Amino acid sequence: MEPVSRRTFLSDSIAAGAAVSTAHGYTRVIGANDRIRIGVIGCGGMASGHMRNLMRVKDAENIEIIEVSDLYDKRAEAASKVTGGKITKDYRKLLANKDIDYVLIATPEHWHAQCTLDALAAGKHIYCEKPMTYTVEEAKRVVAKVKATGLKMQVGVQGMSDESYEVAHQYIKEGALGKVVLAQIDYSRNHKGDFWMYDVDDDAKPGVNLDWNTWLGTAKKRPYDPERFFRWRRYWDYSGGIATDLFVHRVTRYIKALGLTFPERAVATGGKFQFGEGKAEVPDTFNMLLDYPEGVTIQLVSTMANDVKVNHYLRGHKATLEFTNTGFTITPQNMYANEVKPVTYQKKGAEDIVLHHKNLQGAIRKNEDLKCDCMLGYYGVVAARMGVESFRRRKYIAWDKAKERMVNA
Repeated sequence: MEPVSRRTFLSDSIAAGAAVSTAHGYTRVIGANDRIRIGVIGCGGMASGHMRNLMRVKDAENIEIIEVSDLYDKRAEAASKVTGGKITKDYRKLLANKDIDYVLIATPEHWHAQCTLDALAAGKHIYCEKPMTYTVEEAKRVVAKVKATGLKMQVGVQGMSDESYEVAHQYIKEGALGKVVLAQIDYSRNHKGDFWMYDVDDDAKPGVNLDWNTWLGTAKKRPYDPERFFRWRRYWDYSGGIATDLFVHRVTRYIKALGLTFPERAVATGGKFQFGEGKAEVPDTFNMLLDYPEGVTIQLVSTMANDVKVNHYLRGHKATLEFTNTGFTITPQNMYANEVKPVTYQKKGAEDIVLHHKNLQGAIRKNEDLKCDCMLGYYGVVAARMGVESFRRRKYIAWDKAKERMVNA
């Protein structure tokens, strides 16, 4: 694919979607035991983990990766060696392959929506890495398109393949905790140097083996910057930082466990407290409070400068539920010890890429329920982006339920 301007690429993407007419025109009917063929869009570090794991179970699950696409030739070539898939630089041509049943989208965040919408237009089921989209408005368009096509979309919050959160929801609905008022969860790390400092590959040459202009997509046009290409999570143009890379994993679990949808209000604090001299625009320490209309606050804690964990609690008036590495426990408050029974639940699933893909494959073959569908993906995007906007605007952010949009509180 020749380097193209952002405007040309996006208009061509719309045309490509129109060319395939309707999504169902390209969708194969798959029997329960028929082989599922996969295409990969974006072949960086995250995709590499997916591909290695999928190849490990390809015979057992009767799947095959037949085509891979990346704007950096070296990554596409490495992906082809792992999978045996054909290389296609322009992902729109990959989507035109009638043999592909679903696509793995593992691009930077700012490309998730466009790739997803194009894939749906081409009749492909989708596994899209989290967050589902970069913006709230994009999420709304994706949800509408998924519903219109009837295609399956799994959002890559792999922790939802740990059934603990579904089971916890049943206990909560039955009143085992009483009224839940506060939920606490964290996702912290530590670094000796600066954070999210992925290796920069000096072999990357824009205009030679890397299509930088297309990679920028809808983001601000800039001269090639290897820092932004290889370490994009550190920049607001392509990422929401901790909120969209880490917190979306955590908040989605609690949305599921508590049966929530959209927050009512959000506030976020933090800053570049430890790695202030680095080039990163996103904060290294970031904390969010989300108030939901059901009368519960979710507290999300993170720093990239200390990895001591915070217990993952759901605090109810009558009992406390704690999520652990093996499942969860329910411990009564002393004053309600005669009303509430202690519970220890041993989980059967896990936060696991293979399980999450198997769930999507089951949905495609047998119409199984998805563990993280587009609506759950939408709720996660809204929660994370409200935190980002609160931090960047230094304001309390509210959710306009009627218009489904963020507003200053």
